[in-house]
Amino acid sequence: MKRIALFLATNLAIIVVLGITLRLLGVERILDEQGVGLDYQALLIFAAVIGFGGSLISLAISKWTAKRLTGAQVIEQPRNATEQWLVETVREQSRRAGIGMPDVAIYQSGDINAFATGARRNSALVAVSTGLLNSMSRDEAEAVLGHEVSHVANGDMITLALIQGVVNTFVIFLSRVIGHLVDRLVFRVERGHGPAFWITAIVAEIILGILASIIVMWFSRRREFRADVGGAELAGRQKMIRALEALQYSVDRPHLPDQLAAFGISGKIGRGLSRLFMSHPPLGERIAALKAGQ
Repeated sequence: MKRIALFLATNLAIIVVLGITLRLLGVERILDEQGVGLDYQALLIFAAVIGFGGSLISLAISKWTAKRLTGAQVIEQPRNATEQWLVETVREQSRRAGIGMPDVAIYQSGDINAFATGARRNSALVAVSTGLLNSMSRDEAEAVLGHEVSHVANGDMITLALIQGVVNTFVIFLSRVIGHLVDRLVFRVERGHGPAFWITAIVAEIILGILASIIVMWFSRRREFRADVGGAELAGRQKMIRALEALQYSVDRPHLPDQLAAFGISGKIGRGLSRLFMSHPPLGERIAALKAGQ
């Protein structure tokens, strides 16, 4: 789950910084010339700049951020047979998937996990944990690598950034519309905006942001099924199934940092409404889908 949580956390931080910066520079002028009504066109442009700015910047720095958060070390020159096997396996899978060779990295963690990230299909990063290398067979690890290479080949990070940009834009836009209405109808502010606007806008942005994350998580779950199929095509269906079954035994172990959680291959168990906020489908469902040939 590392990949998505990292992306979302970075995206949120950048949105906050951009919003404060533009506010201090006086760029956030969303009222009409009389200072009474909203200038919806100006507000939409402002929301889009902040919304897409946050997602695209976080995408651009995703490889750097992932390395910093996990301490992943890129294999520049293989030092042993395991590193040599990793590099050669990713190279062959990337060739078959039709993408450029990603950077291959290892990070220290007892968690059995791996992730892929990067702004471009031909310049990505594929990283695996030491826990995965120590716990999985070569066949299982090969399937995990195929899963991650498939994420890159499918352009999942780019699509995620665009979806997040649209979601950000509407959250920012609607939160300020709600704040404006409360300011005018409840607190009877006739010109400009009072404290109620900012308080309401912030609260609305938090609530709408939580609800909007359901859309992002839905996309994340769908892309996991696609990446499983891609991993099965690159490494073999039985290898992919065995890799997912091996992951089931590790669900209670430590997971990736929350900022990266949605980018790893495994996920947490969710029940009830919490399933709406899961970045990954339950492993049992993924295994069943592969066995059914979906």
